[in-house]
Amino acid sequence: MRWLLLTILGLAPATVFAQEPKLPPAPADAQMSKDVSYGPHERNKLDITVPKSDKPLPLVIWVHGGGWEAGDKAFNPAVLLVKKGYAVASVNYRYSKQAVFPAQLHDCKAAVRFLRDNAKKYNLDPDAAGVWGASAGGHLVALLGTTGDVPDLEGDAKTKTSSKVQAVCDWFGPTDLVKLSPMSAASNPITKLLGGSTGDKADLAILANPITHLTKNDAPFLTFHGDEDRLVPVSQSVLLHDALTKAGVESELVLLKGADHGGREFQAQVGNAENRKKLLAFFDKHLKHAESK
Repeated sequence: MRWLLLTILGLAPATVFAQEPKLPPAPADAQMSKDVSYGPHERNKLDITVPKSDKPLPLVIWVHGGGWEAGDKAFNPAVLLVKKGYAVASVNYRYSKQAVFPAQLHDCKAAVRFLRDNAKKYNLDPDAAGVWGASAGGHLVALLGTTGDVPDLEGDAKTKTSSKVQAVCDWFGPTDLVKLSPMSAASNPITKLLGGSTGDKADLAILANPITHLTKNDAPFLTFHGDEDRLVPVSQSVLLHDALTKAGVESELVLLKGADHGGREFQAQVGNAENRKKLLAFFDKHLKHAESK
C-alpha cells in the first residue's frame, strides 16, 4: 500500500499518455463541430465528428483521463472510429477543483442526454450510444455503464431523456477508490475528487464505485488493463470484471502484458491488430444492431 500511495501522490495526471500519438484526420467529408455547449459550466463542452451517411449513425463518446483534475477532449483516440461508420464525440467535464464527485458523472450524463436530444441534428441513432474512456475517464464510463437506472445520480437533468449507454470500453480505470487511497490520506487525486479522504467521505467513495450500482441490465463491458500498471493496479479491473460477470452482465477483460498506465501499448490504440479488431467488433456488436434489422 505504501508504494501505491507514493505513486498516487506523485501523479502527474495530465500525462496518462507520456507522448500523445498523432491521430489520423477524420474523413474530409465528415461534419465536425467543436466546443459545443451541453451545459452551463465552462467545461461543459464537447466536440463531435459525424461521417457522411444516409442513415442515423451509432455514437461513441470519448471521456478523457487526467486524475479528474486535468486532461482535455482535444486528444480523442475514438476519432479512429469515424472511418468505421461511427459518429464520435469527445467531452470535457468539471475538474475536481471546480466541483467534487458526482459532478463529473453528472456532466457526462448531461452530455449523453444532450447528444440524444440532438440526434436528428447530428444524424445519430439515439438507441446506440457507446462510451470509451481512459484512467479517470475509464472510471467515469464504467459509472455511465452501471448508473443508467439510478435517478439520484442524474444531476440537474433538464429533460427526461435517458443517460443509459449501450456499450462501455474501459481503459485501466479505477473501480474501488477506498482500496486505492488509504482512509487517512491527506491529499491525492482521489481525496480531491471526493472533497476529503476515503475515510471521511466513505459514503461518497462507495457511491463512486461502479460495482455499487450493478444490475443484470447494465451495459456490456470491454476492459483493457496493463498487467504492470503501477498507478491503477490491474486488480481494480479484475474486481469490476468479476462483479459484472457475477451479476450476469457481459464482460471481457483483456490484460496487456508488460503494459503500464497508458504506456506505448495503449498509444498504439490497444497495442496490436488483434486487440484493435476486438474493440471494433465489440462496438459493432452492441451499437450497429439496428443496421442489421
